Amino acid sequence: MADVRSIIAIGLRGQLGLHGRLPWEGCKDREFVQDVARFFDVTRGHVLIAGPTTVSAVPDYARKDRTVFEIRSHMDPEKVLAQFNDRVVYVGGGPPVWDVYAPYIRHWDINRLPYDGEADRWFNPDWLIRAR
Repeated sequence: MADVRSIIAIGLRGQLGLHGRLPWEGCKDREFVQDVARFFDVTRGHVLIAGPTTVSAVPDYARKDRTVFEIRSHMDPEKVLAQFNDRVVYVGGGPPVWDVYAPYIRHWDINRLPYDGEADRWFNPDWLIRAR
């Protein structure tokens, strides 16, 4: 079985997304830049599964040192994860992805960023208690 994890950055009130992107995307403040660097450092050498929007945001340089796998809503999560037995799999994406994969995630790495602005996607604490 894969070791399934998730690494997430959230705003001060649990903000996750805005119009299909990170609400703080493009912010050059140290905390935000360090968070992106940490994401790529932590996921290096592992598998990143995510929906099409997140997969398309992974830069070419980052595809060289991790396996990036695009998931779709019609895919069975158990079959997806079975492809990566004995690997660490990070689940990326947004609420629709975590709604499906939360029961399989054993470890949540959540970084709270100093963002307190607008959002249309929010962190759902129920994801943390859905583990099997």
